[in-house]
Amino acid sequence: MNVGKTLFAQIMEFVPWTSFTRIVDRYDGNFGVRRMTCAEQFRVMAFAQLTWRESLRDIEATLAANASKLYAMGLRHRVHRSTLADANDSRDWRIWADVAALLIRRARKLYSDCDLGLELSNTVYALDATTIDLCLSLFEWAPFRQAKAAIKLHTLLDLRGAIPAFIHISDGKLHEVNVLDFLPTEAGAFYVMDRGYLDFSRLYKMHQAGAFFVTRAKSNMNARRVYSAHSDKETGVMCDQIIALNGYYVSQDYPEHLRRIKFKDPASGKNLIFLTNNTTLPPLTIAALYKNRWQVELFFKWIKQHLRIKKFLGTSENAVKTQIWCAVSTYVLIAIVKKELQLDASLYTLLQILSVSVFEKTQLFQAFADNTPLNIQNNSANQLNLFDF
Repeated sequence: MNVGKTLFAQIMEFVPWTSFTRIVDRYDGNFGVRRMTCAEQFRVMAFAQLTWRESLRDIEATLAANASKLYAMGLRHRVHRSTLADANDSRDWRIWADVAALLIRRARKLYSDCDLGLELSNTVYALDATTIDLCLSLFEWAPFRQAKAAIKLHTLLDLRGAIPAFIHISDGKLHEVNVLDFLPTEAGAFYVMDRGYLDFSRLYKMHQAGAFFVTRAKSNMNARRVYSAHSDKETGVMCDQIIALNGYYVSQDYPEHLRRIKFKDPASGKNLIFLTNNTTLPPLTIAALYKNRWQVELFFKWIKQHLRIKKFLGTSENAVKTQIWCAVSTYVLIAIVKKELQLDASLYTLLQILSVSVFEKTQLFQAFADNTPLNIQNNSANQLNLFDF
């Protein structure tokens, strides 16, 4: 890479701009645009994510202080907060959703060889949702409770590389289980989810599609044992059973047998009851699969701490979704850079470095390398001795 380019410009080279242009043309994103194209809007939003800008005014002031470097960032004109606000509010958020999907497909290919330590060749997904609180008087389109607004980020996380494979943004009232109605189902893949997604009619559709699920049973589940397999209780597996659901309606929802595994967690001492439609994997592997579900919880915690998705630059639904999808695109883009350059540093470290050095002119690999302390020469001959007697 050209050493004369800033770190930000080098990061932007990993964006497939030809495909980006086709996506923009699909939604006429640049129709009637004079000052800020969609490409420039994405660069500004990515800059705001990488450098933790707090507001539109903050973005405007920071870029104005580096006016001589804007052209190197790919910006033709000075950025005004009103122009950016109008762009976020008016341009179709689906542009940025498709851009994020484009980057996600690339990232998942790069991380497809990651080992989960489960001796599984199947793809493993973790499904969950997180709530982002909003002010009801400003975000009336996202009702949640009587005096509160919120949006939910429903995420299907590919555990190989912690890459979001599917994201759906809804208001706070949409229950998590409804996402199963339009969740893309991949035959042979494992879907790990908590018991909030326990809906037998929806799980049976997943079973019919050839996918496997691992979830937890509710305490009031009514079922009968059909067969019990031998289990070694010293490993924590208390029982491994094939069951059938009781009750007329629930048995119609899921007419086939299920597998129930009771596992005693050695760390907490709690008894966990897992339900799955997979009958071949060892019970300890099923327990390990569910344990890996916590990666999606860590993903939510990470993006809330290190990306700007809790304070928004606009109040309209389009502006909020635009900011979230740009944040997701930035996250995946850094994950792509990490894998392409084979960097050992964590995503947190990479973002910390970029947050203070986006305008530095050095090679990406050198900037992200595990730097050792610099050997600063002490030119004592050129320094004055204050205590020279």
